Amino acid sequence: MALYRYTAVGPEGKTIKGVIDADSLPIAKDRLRKQQILVTTVFPIVSKENQLVLPPTLLLSFTREIAQLLKAGLPLYESLLTIEEKYRRHKVHPLFLDLCDHLKAGSSLSIALKRYPATFNQIYLSMVQVAEQSGNLAAVFLQLAELIARQHKLKKQLVSALAYPSFLALFCFFIVCGLLFFVIPSMKELFEDRALHPITAAILSISNWVNQNVIYLSVTLLALPIGAVFALRNRTGKLRIYQLSLKLPFIKTLLLHSALVRFCRALSMLLAGGVPLLEALTLSRNVVKSPLIEDAIVKAQKRVGQGERISAAFQGSTILPSLVIRMLALAEETGKMEEAFFNLAEIYDEEMEKHLGQLNTFLQPALLITLGAIVGLVVLSILLPLTDVSSFSTN
Repeated sequence: MALYRYTAVGPEGKTIKGVIDADSLPIAKDRLRKQQILVTTVFPIVSKENQLVLPPTLLLSFTREIAQLLKAGLPLYESLLTIEEKYRRHKVHPLFLDLCDHLKAGSSLSIALKRYPATFNQIYLSMVQVAEQSGNLAAVFLQLAELIARQHKLKKQLVSALAYPSFLALFCFFIVCGLLFFVIPSMKELFEDRALHPITAAILSISNWVNQNVIYLSVTLLALPIGAVFALRNRTGKLRIYQLSLKLPFIKTLLLHSALVRFCRALSMLLAGGVPLLEALTLSRNVVKSPLIEDAIVKAQKRVGQGERISAAFQGSTILPSLVIRMLALAEETGKMEEAFFNLAEIYDEEMEKHLGQLNTFLQPALLITLGAIVGLVVLSILLPLTDVSSFSTN
């Protein structure tokens, strides 16, 4: 279906503006006509192929605002209407207007949110649905806001930790390309008919080979990222890339800890919100982004469904740390499962921050030393023949 914005005149002569969903423009006009209002304009806003999506920052703002308004005692429809008025000039305003219209028509909030799966994931929808049944929407939206904020923080930590090393690596790459493609070839005439030092000969050979095979190298450099993208879209390819990444010391720790933080935090919130354990495992599996941990969760689900404890279900997993198993076994005895997952999320969040700091401390000087060594080697290869008097003698 598509969304259509309309302007109409109501029975009392007041101007009415709103959004309606329909399969086509004639159907939208027909539905509006049945509401006994005089439609003046109606035009499409968004189609199913070009669905409205809230950016992560705006999703966080929306969740926080509706939580605060509900906590202040404002009814749900009035809260949504307040948010709709605030974002009236924003490009995603039709989404908020559509939510208001569906609530006004008698739909539940969870059903209205399901129309936008690209914005509201299954965890979000399940929590809202449970909150509607328990009447605790304000508290649940506060929990969702905290979860989204934590996820943003985790993403920012990973991006900021890898941004500077990535910049240095890219800078190193361009420097090397500049030396091999421009600097060294321009100085080849200086070394003609001279006895060259092995270092100089090696650098010149590398430069010649690179210049002769520039097309093949360019195609390879373009094919590698494209191939990686296609591999990540395939579960088998994604699993192989993930397994290769786990062989790298720092990367292995970061991947494992970030996945555990997402899994434990989502599961803690779902259990605290009253979602059954099996359903919570299914929903939290979608945010893990780790094929090996996802497989461990699937196997554990089957065993929990057969009546086993969750600690015993995870016992045979080689990817999950022993700390997770021990804390879950203790939580089963005390009955505080959501607290155990919350504490695990905090523990691995701190561990991840520590390893990110170590990664930065290691990568930055390593890349600078590598760049200095490459430039120094090229300079040395140029200076050696110039400082060797015997190299000027002809063979």
